[in-house]
Amino acid sequence: MTAAVEKKAAPESSRAEWFTSYDVDAFEVPGGREEIWRFTPMKRLAGLHTGAAASGAASVEVDAPAEVTVESVARGDARLGQGGVPADRVAAQAYSSFTAATVLTVAKETRASGPTTVTVTGPGAGKVAYGHVQVRAEAFAEAVVVLDHRGSGVYADNVEFVLADGAKLTVVSIQDWADDAVHVSAHHAKIGRDAVLRHTAVTLGGDVVRVSPTAAFAGPGAEVELNGLYFADAGQHFEHRTFVDHAVPNCTSNVVYKGALQGGGGADDTAAHTVWVGDVLIRAAAEGTQTYELNRNLLLTDGARADSVPNLEIETGEIAGAGHASATGRFDDEQLFYLQARGIPEAQARRLVVRGFFHELLMKIQVPEVRERLEAAIEAELEAVGV
Repeated sequence: MTAAVEKKAAPESSRAEWFTSYDVDAFEVPGGREEIWRFTPMKRLAGLHTGAAASGAASVEVDAPAEVTVESVARGDARLGQGGVPADRVAAQAYSSFTAATVLTVAKETRASGPTTVTVTGPGAGKVAYGHVQVRAEAFAEAVVVLDHRGSGVYADNVEFVLADGAKLTVVSIQDWADDAVHVSAHHAKIGRDAVLRHTAVTLGGDVVRVSPTAAFAGPGAEVELNGLYFADAGQHFEHRTFVDHAVPNCTSNVVYKGALQGGGGADDTAAHTVWVGDVLIRAAAEGTQTYELNRNLLLTDGARADSVPNLEIETGEIAGAGHASATGRFDDEQLFYLQARGIPEAQARRLVVRGFFHELLMKIQVPEVRERLEAAIEAELEAVGV
């Protein structure tokens, strides 16, 4: 065992001190009491955190316009890892276990004529697979990438986004797994000078899904949006952990995650459970930073549980602004009363409230087909609970 191990009792906001490594043995096997694992149902990870998981293979299909170069490369490719290094044992295990990585490149000063869709289909029930995807936007390139996860099985992966100076990249990551699926995913973004990343994580399906987007600024004037939308049913555990590392001056970040939960039970493993942990680190050199993070959770039925933990760590007083907010609650009675007073039946009024709750994030998805699909999925969720 090397000296580099996961910290067991560090505060949520101490990400600057956490170890990162490609080596699985650099991390102790987590037991669930560590700060970064304390919300995760470890017994339901199918051995991803211990390395005891059985083997399998996931299917990766790419539909890309002509302007996007698609490659399948081995682990030794020098480009891999430029977006970020694994910060936990599962991410390190995924990095050391994938058989081939998919690399998408948008050339310098090129604007992709349409979205690129990467469809990942799980290895099947009872099987485990590991994956790696890297998206490279060279200087002043522009592209939209959709990561579509579906199927059954257990899947762990690392996804990298490498934005050169002036690049603009929009990403939509959809976790629409079958009910038995387990997915643990680490997203790493390195954002160059004056570059813009808009990242949206949408989680609708799966037994246990944990997505951890990390954004690190590599040059001044850059901007990042981390958005998230999730809808959990009884028995599902959806966990999202965002981290924005402001290490250079005059950068902007905005984090908005919204979730709805329905379905409770007598025990934690039968209740809908969501977790959002947001962390923003403003280092001493990051003067002129502007940042804000927001999480909202809507409880549709009794017994559902939403944990929300916003964090800010500020090492300089020379910033433009920083803040965070979090709220979890049931339907707004005033909104329901307003709608019902105008002749709208209660069931329809409830649907309108939920649609309005998610509207802001859905409108940020630039691919109409994807937006319509997600709207239909939310409608189906509401039908299931009779809302």
